[in-house]
Amino acid sequence: MGMDLLLIHTGGTIGMVPTANGLAPQKGVVEDAIAARLPTGVTLHQHVFDPLLDSADVGPKHWNEILSVLTDHPVMPAIVTHGTDTMSFTGAALSQALADLDRRVILCGSMQPLNTGGDAEGNLDLALDAALNHSDAGVYLSFAGKLLPADGLTKYDSHADDAFRYIPQTLSSAPTRRQFDAQRLAVVTLTPDFPVAALSAMLSELDGAVLRVFGAGTAMNNPALYNALKSAIADGKRIRAVSQSTTGGLEPGAYAAGSELWAAGVENGGLETPEAALIHLWLN
Repeated sequence: MGMDLLLIHTGGTIGMVPTANGLAPQKGVVEDAIAARLPTGVTLHQHVFDPLLDSADVGPKHWNEILSVLTDHPVMPAIVTHGTDTMSFTGAALSQALADLDRRVILCGSMQPLNTGGDAEGNLDLALDAALNHSDAGVYLSFAGKLLPADGLTKYDSHADDAFRYIPQTLSSAPTRRQFDAQRLAVVTLTPDFPVAALSAMLSELDGAVLRVFGAGTAMNNPALYNALKSAIADGKRIRAVSQSTTGGLEPGAYAAGSELWAAGVENGGLETPEAALIHLWLN
């Protein structure tokens, strides 16, 4: 009996070729590589972005496009080829939007293009095996010989083939929404003596924000900071805190220095990566 496979090709290094201005995506590179590797009896369904994108340009409307294509092709496993720079955002977006749905999606990208003797072929081979020979639902990344859950990815290295690490996340329940709306959201990182006026100006232009705080959940002892947060939250803006530390997450109440965050109404993002927390704000 035959099998169906869905390819959603967004762009990224894996399908790029040299140009006078540097590497750029070219149609046909990824599609041909997938077709050449398909086992007998597998029917390929394709959705190729037009134009193909460097992942620096990927955002909510593109996540919606991917999700719509998945909806239009139910049941079948899918491979999504994508650039590495925003892979962690797309991984969190698809993981949360598809939570509790019986879909298997394999993200795949590379640090070097196909046909250059780099990592792309190995990543693509692993993605095909993961999509065709395994059936457990979820969103995963095929990269550097590993299949990583995509809900807590972080791009750890900007050059090495083994570029990604997985930060374990708490189990996701079904989101309130499964598509991305036009909310204006951003990630803001606190630094020592952060200018509160700058934070207030940013929050005035946003519908909500992820606030990267120190350690287990601390921030500077500056009443103006907490007044700015309280004012934004009173205006209906959601502020969700995550740790600037890569692992370990937040522990509200562990330090007095962070107590005013929670008193102001800041949400506890726990173990979430900044990417996962941003997607949580979008979908819940």
